[in-house]
Amino acid sequence: MAEKTLLDVNSLSISFGNKKNLVEVIHNISFTISENEILGIVGESGSGKSVSSMAIMGLLPKKTILKGAILFEGKNLLTEKEKNLQLLRGNDIAMIFQEPMSALNPSLRCGSQVSEILQQHLKISASEAKKETIVLFEKVKLPRPNEIFRSYPHQISGGQMQRVMIAMAIACKPKLLIADEPTTALDVTVQKEIMLLLKELQKETGMSLLFISHDLGLVSEIADRVLVMYKGDIVESGTVSALFSTEGVGPQNDYTKALLASRPTMKERLQKLPTIASIADASFVPKVVSALQRSLRHKKIYTKAPLLEVSNLRKEYVSNPSLFRPKTTVAAVNGVSFSIFEGETVGLVGESGCGKSTLGKTILQLEKATSGSIKYRGKEITALAPSELRVLRKEIQLIFQDPYSSLNPRIIIGEALIEPMKVHNIGASEKERKEKVLTLLKRVGLDETFFYRYPHELSGGQRQRVGIARTIVMEPKLVICDESVSALDISVQAQVLNLLNELKDDFGFTYLFISHDLAVVKYMADQLLVMNAGQIEEIGDADEIYENPTQEYTKKLIAAIPKGM
Repeated sequence: MAEKTLLDVNSLSISFGNKKNLVEVIHNISFTISENEILGIVGESGSGKSVSSMAIMGLLPKKTILKGAILFEGKNLLTEKEKNLQLLRGNDIAMIFQEPMSALNPSLRCGSQVSEILQQHLKISASEAKKETIVLFEKVKLPRPNEIFRSYPHQISGGQMQRVMIAMAIACKPKLLIADEPTTALDVTVQKEIMLLLKELQKETGMSLLFISHDLGLVSEIADRVLVMYKGDIVESGTVSALFSTEGVGPQNDYTKALLASRPTMKERLQKLPTIASIADASFVPKVVSALQRSLRHKKIYTKAPLLEVSNLRKEYVSNPSLFRPKTTVAAVNGVSFSIFEGETVGLVGESGCGKSTLGKTILQLEKATSGSIKYRGKEITALAPSELRVLRKEIQLIFQDPYSSLNPRIIIGEALIEPMKVHNIGASEKERKEKVLTLLKRVGLDETFFYRYPHELSGGQRQRVGIARTIVMEPKLVICDESVSALDISVQAQVLNLLNELKDDFGFTYLFISHDLAVVKYMADQLLVMNAGQIEEIGDADEIYENPTQEYTKKLIAAIPKGM
């Protein structure tokens, strides 16, 4: 028996701006969500996924022009009064936002924020609300629920913050829960836990779930039906089994095919990842890297002396003692040893807090090692003078996780690239430096006009390309990529990964590639380091570790990867 329709989005169009400069971002889309159904919406940044969900919630700016209808249990949400929408929000329709740190109030304790929702909608006392909040925290499997009730958001992990957001969203037993990118930038194990939790809660309560993501593999794990959005249109829809299973007809739209193909897989290693542009090119045929090709490459790399040698490296952080708290010491990096050879890509994986980024910063000497040795080209670098460090940093460069925060918003892109060249005396004149920057921008897929743009005028993928260009301009030998593609859309991620490999061949780069995404690391890495609680759990050839992991922690990370991958 068919389930009753809960939400009916009918011919919805959304426009921003004024009459003179009106931009339509959603073009006449229609879809339904039935009771007790999980609908996935997939698409990249700018496709209209989040805007559509904000329209359902009635959270778009007042001047937004909306056409069509959004019927929730027969009521048109576009014509409802604000006071009626306030009664619906949090009660019948709830939302889990993409970034819990920005969605939670940093000045209020986690428990108070959930209790407030309960008191507002259920009209219960503060003590009753606290009891119910503790029950909710237990339901979303938060450890030490009483302690987290008293904690502020910054005192708990990203995965725990997301669980607090889920507890807040399900507090009033909504009929429809909207989850907008609820696992973006979370570790693969935490991501799996959140996905299983959402499925379990949906099954237990019978609520409908609208799950929004840019990752088709992730959506295929949780949804019953999927809509694929591209530039404000629904370009494809169907059941998960029809679109993704081997028995189904498979995706028919080129964009959907590209989203599936551009994600690195655990099954094989490609020379170059497919992108939206290459999928549309009939002549493009993905090539698999053979075992012989890898063997020949490794013989070439490992016959030389290591470029970087790390031995028994330890980095400790000591907390400030107080009247109520004694001094504590935490070893973020605890006795780590490994080598990186010239021309090699070493992948470093592990969950948040395992010490990956601290290790990268210590190699760069942005953090001073507590003990141990770091040798670059055979020379100890842990005790270099400031003048020697400046020379070293020309050879060892970092591509940041968030390119926007690493760029000065007040200067144009061209100046941001020229500035480090001046510091390190690269280029004989201003004219020569500008010419080199223009050449590099073109090399990373950006035309000359980007020289004069500001960071806020660029997309996430374009800003990451600028970050890569700023690294290349220094002519380094070792490049540390710290979660450099984790926040990018799947197809943009594929373009950046392809670019990094091309630049490695062209400029002879050596990479330390840090990520929590095991599929991406498998595509990039020759050697793999698996890090846990400040220590190396497993080290060896990347393909061999993925095929036959020896440590339980590594097995757990690999098991958590979405099966669609």
